[in-house]
Amino acid sequence: MGDVLFVLIGLLVGLAAGGAVGYYLHQVLSRKEIQARDLEAEELMNQVKTQAREIELAAKDEALKLRDEAEEEIKNRRREVQRQEQRLQAQRERLDARMDGLETRDRKIAAKEKELEVRAEKLNGMERAQLAELERISGLTVEQAKEILLDRIREEARRDAARVVREVELQAHEEADRKAREIITLAIQRTASDQVSEVTVSSVPLPNDEMKGRIIGRGGRNIRTIENITGVDLVVDDTPEAVIISSFDPVRREVARMALSKLVLDGRIHPGRIEKVVEKARQEVEAIIREEGERAAYESGVHGLHPEFIKLVGQLKFRSSYGQNCLQHSLETAYLAGTMAAELGANVTLAREAGLLHDIGKAVDHQVDGPHALIGADIAKRLNASEALANAIGAHHAEEEPQSLEAVLVQAADAISGARPGARRETLENYIRRVKTLEEIARSFAGVEEAFAIQAGREVRIIVQPDSITDAESTLLARDIAKKIEEGLDYPGQIKVTVIRETRAVDFAK
Repeated sequence: MGDVLFVLIGLLVGLAAGGAVGYYLHQVLSRKEIQARDLEAEELMNQVKTQAREIELAAKDEALKLRDEAEEEIKNRRREVQRQEQRLQAQRERLDARMDGLETRDRKIAAKEKELEVRAEKLNGMERAQLAELERISGLTVEQAKEILLDRIREEARRDAARVVREVELQAHEEADRKAREIITLAIQRTASDQVSEVTVSSVPLPNDEMKGRIIGRGGRNIRTIENITGVDLVVDDTPEAVIISSFDPVRREVARMALSKLVLDGRIHPGRIEKVVEKARQEVEAIIREEGERAAYESGVHGLHPEFIKLVGQLKFRSSYGQNCLQHSLETAYLAGTMAAELGANVTLAREAGLLHDIGKAVDHQVDGPHALIGADIAKRLNASEALANAIGAHHAEEEPQSLEAVLVQAADAISGARPGARRETLENYIRRVKTLEEIARSFAGVEEAFAIQAGREVRIIVQPDSITDAESTLLARDIAKKIEEGLDYPGQIKVTVIRETRAVDFAK
């Protein structure tokens, strides 16, 4: 019993000792774990603090950067404002200087005009004195000298006429068989008579005289825009309720007439609206040209014409010559030539076609140098027309020798319909050549964008590129062009040279 108790006591003591040891080990392990966790927490806290400092530093750097950029932007804007103010100040100074220059030039012009008046009066006195001296020396009055000169001219003309008649009779006898049909047509040609000169102006009726002020616009901007875009000259004078359009180019004149009529009817007249209406008028005129050309070909019985021929014939609707519409004249010539060809057994189709196309050179004679008959012949050759057709067109005013009976018939039909004397034909051609040369001289200078001869060649209006020509250079350019016209062109009276420099700024509100 005692042994058992001793064993039990030993077991209890062992258990107690083991529990104590276990508890002690547990406490030791717990403290180590807590210390490890504390160290880990402290390390994590240190990392968080480090990251927070880094973020704070980055934020401060970004804030400094934004502040520097804002300050730089403010400085740039201040510099730009200063530059703008400097440019405006420079512009004001230039404008002031220009106004001073204009005033000085006006004073000089006024003084020059007075000087010219005095000189003109002096020249008139000298002319009267010279005329009186000539009468005294010759012992004849002006009327007596004129009569003597006219008698000499009449006698020379009679001798020349007699010589020409003899030459024609001899030629007729020598070539009687071959020229018989031509003599018949030439006899018909002699029935021609004079008519009035070509029309180069159109008028546009107005609802009232107040509309003239709207057409002119503030400071003349509307009328300048119309003239610059269309290349015509608008005459707004005392004519009641009407505006006159003047131009040697009939198509330009018709475009301007149609556009101005639309503007007057619409009532809205300003540069932007004018540009749109003029462009629409150009398109409508082109459509009319095409329709009129097709109609003329159909009515004259000429089929299969080249589209370019159709266009040129249509353009003749807007051209008149010695009081007669060129398109109607071409139709009449086609009818007459076809009828005579049928009577004489010639080629009716060729005669009609040549009669319809004989004046196509007039559609472009303000663009191409030379007589309109030869211009028309060159066009026909370029469009691969037959040699007979080209010759009939080129020979209808005797610039070429007729190579066929049909060519002579077209020549006669043209004279019957147009009643145009040969002596006045060259005058019209010289006029067209002169106004064309005016525009070519103006366009030959650098910086010139467009040039238009207006007022029957009395004025040339030049539009320059504003980026290439300054205001001061515009004055020099006008003087240089006037000098070149004086050197390279013969003309009566004087020609006004007008240089226009215009700038535009366009932006869009969104």
